[in-house]
Amino acid sequence: MGRLTQRVKVTSYSASGSPRSVQDVLAAEEPLEIRVNGRSLSVTMRTPGDDFDLVAGFLVSEGIIWHQEQLATMRFCAGEDEQGRQTYNVVDAQLAPGVTPPATDLERHVVTSSACGICGTASIDAVTKDSRYSLSEDTMRLDVETLLGLADVLRSKQKLFDRTGGVHAAGLFGPDGELLCLREDVGRHNAVDKVIGWALRENRLPLSATVLQVSGRASFELVQKAFLAGIPVLSAVSAPSSLAVELAETSGLTLAGFSRGEHVNVYTHQNRIVSHHN
Repeated sequence: MGRLTQRVKVTSYSASGSPRSVQDVLAAEEPLEIRVNGRSLSVTMRTPGDDFDLVAGFLVSEGIIWHQEQLATMRFCAGEDEQGRQTYNVVDAQLAPGVTPPATDLERHVVTSSACGICGTASIDAVTKDSRYSLSEDTMRLDVETLLGLADVLRSKQKLFDRTGGVHAAGLFGPDGELLCLREDVGRHNAVDKVIGWALRENRLPLSATVLQVSGRASFELVQKAFLAGIPVLSAVSAPSSLAVELAETSGLTLAGFSRGEHVNVYTHQNRIVSHHN
């Protein structure tokens, strides 16, 4: 897996035996500088891999683009580490002619950590963004049994997590439970951006009649990313935040939390969930 992982020596302790030296496999975490038309927009900490998907999804999540043709090209810029190896840690996205570049007040003036998707946004007004897609018009219906099975499918496909135990996952599913795309990253917001970026590059936006299943909690930022991509249902293994529920309600998004085994809480727009036990 190359730069996806890194091996380190650790000392392993146990209550029943002597300490011993072993090798552990860690998920890689490196900075990625995102440039638009040659100008630096943000630096995010991510797991290397699927970087073009990440950049494309980030631009969708920032409300800068929403169609495939609005993104002309992407390329890695020159960059080397202390050993002179190419780092591939700078991506420049060129917008198509006529597409408005991001305003300077959207620039992130600090590094975005893998735990925070909106940290460093220059203005609080830039946090809430309008979607080009209307979720209220999405008449998708999702069987509750299908919804309950998504977390297990997601977990079974997490190859990087199996090796490291240290990454989040986001999976895009069809209404029949078919897995369309899965991405892993140390940052849960990055995993979602990678899925959305894949969809943009495959010319699939808006993502009508799909479900976004995430491995952690459902935060405001993840609801916003789903909203901006036209995803009608977001399901999380853990809890949603209060602001996530508020945004889901106003945006027309069905938000589910604590989706584990045989139980799930649906917080908003329950009309999309079909149960055969009413």
